[in-house]
Amino acid sequence: MPEGPSIVILKEAVQQFKGRRVIEAGGNTKALDPATLEGQTLTDFKSWGKHFLICFPAFTIRIHFMLFGSYRINEQSDRPARLRFQFENGELNFYACSVKVIGEPPDEIYDWSADVLSPTWSAKKALQKLKEKPALLACDALMDQQLFAGVGNIIKNEVLFRTRIHPLSVVGKLPPEKLKELVAEAVNNSFDFLEWKKEFTLKKHWLAYNKKLCPRDHVPFHRANTGKSNRRSFYCEICQVLY
Repeated sequence: MPEGPSIVILKEAVQQFKGRRVIEAGGNTKALDPATLEGQTLTDFKSWGKHFLICFPAFTIRIHFMLFGSYRINEQSDRPARLRFQFENGELNFYACSVKVIGEPPDEIYDWSADVLSPTWSAKKALQKLKEKPALLACDALMDQQLFAGVGNIIKNEVLFRTRIHPLSVVGKLPPEKLKELVAEAVNNSFDFLEWKKEFTLKKHWLAYNKKLCPRDHVPFHRANTGKSNRRSFYCEICQVLY
């Protein structure tokens, strides 16, 4: 599943189609009749966490890539497209993703201050939301898109390792400075992820995710599906403190 930084990269890559008219549309989506998009002018692209937003004057199409979704710019896959756009200057294709039509303006739907990569991100709001959920596990807090929109399982593991927090730690038991560190590192690692993804060096920088040994203590990482999200965690029982 693409994390927030990958969606930002997509948003940057499709700017060539902003302001363009859809010449032809297709795909096997059931969310709308693609033919109704023909002749419409695409006004903007936005991203919120893992959501990619394609904006038209009267509505917005939300793309969520789920576990196996993908896209192609100015080329096609051999798989059936879920949604396809043809423009005078190229094409945009989406595969195996979730498509939803949003009638309300995005600003009425999305809290941009919750997106860790947004210029309007608010660490203050994130801290307040965390304090209102003291029973939440650290692993679930980072995966909560209303708290940290854009953070996925890779970033979760890296943040917990870098902050030395055990994934099963309870948010309400984290010391105040450690809670602030968790919030700050969620943002820092997301921007690092974005930079490394653009450089095609992301995997070289992983310290915990999908690793076998803790680079600090040189002992095997414990691997388990943790929290309500039930996603895989890689953690060291020595250096990551259980609060």
